[in-house]
Amino acid sequence: MSRKIPEEQYKKTRSYRLKQWLEGSKDPYLDQIEMKPQKDFKENKAQKEQRKAEKDRLFARIYDVEHNAEMRIFRKIYRIFSVLFCIFLVLMLLSAVSYLPTIGHAENPANNEVAARYIENGLQETGAVNIVTGMILDYRAFDTLGESHVLFIATCTVLILLRIDGKKGKNAVDVPMENDRTHEPKNDVILQTVAKILVPPIVIFGIYVILGGHLGPGGGFSGGAIIGAGLILYLNAFGFEKTERFFRASTYKKLSFTALACYSLSKCYSFYTGANHIESVIPLGTPGAILSSGLILVLNICVGVVVAGTMYTFYVMFRKGGY
Repeated sequence: MSRKIPEEQYKKTRSYRLKQWLEGSKDPYLDQIEMKPQKDFKENKAQKEQRKAEKDRLFARIYDVEHNAEMRIFRKIYRIFSVLFCIFLVLMLLSAVSYLPTIGHAENPANNEVAARYIENGLQETGAVNIVTGMILDYRAFDTLGESHVLFIATCTVLILLRIDGKKGKNAVDVPMENDRTHEPKNDVILQTVAKILVPPIVIFGIYVILGGHLGPGGGFSGGAIIGAGLILYLNAFGFEKTERFFRASTYKKLSFTALACYSLSKCYSFYTGANHIESVIPLGTPGAILSSGLILVLNICVGVVVAGTMYTFYVMFRKGGY
């Protein structure tokens, strides 16, 4: 049966030295070479003047453009090529413009069958009274999906670049909120009273613009921007503590992911209907009714959620770096 030996005796054994060698914890120079303390470096006046003279000669040789033959030749060649490139570019642009069709001509690319199709058959094929909304969220719904994803990716990028870690640690910046008038506004009676009066109508108007986008001017982008402005006004009036009770970073992520997923699943059928002329089984409803135009109403809501959250998140990240 083995017995435990004292630590001082264990450090003198070969097994301990082998362990140090395997772990790399032993300093090979410790107690092996003579160690002498370094003396403070002191530079005399002559050495300082010599070092300064060498530095001046080096800078004069490198940065003295007026007396450097190589730099003078390079600058002349650079200017000549810059002028030639500008002349070439202007000639190419003028040549391309000369081939453009006459403005207002009936055979121009702008006056083709696509625009006529939108105007003549838009109401019948999409069910949307607003032709622009029918074009954006039906004929070109895939493009709008890409734009919504661009907003989401841009927000993710801002979160990565500007986010301040909220975890407590040795590198965490702890700002006392009672003295932080930049992030948490104090009791401003005028601002808070105005916000109480304006924020509810602003949010309701934004919802109205989103829900009525297929019937008149509006839609997800404009309605989402209005709701985002309402959230920003509420934040400026009441601060982060009250706003984070109902809207946090996790809330934005969940809403954006749900909206984008709903949009993608709702319009996946259009990839087949557009390519193979398969008729959609989704009814368009009665034009002019709130529940009409197929899935345009649902898509407007999805776009509005993404736009509102993106606006608010951008403002919060640039102002405070987290919420």
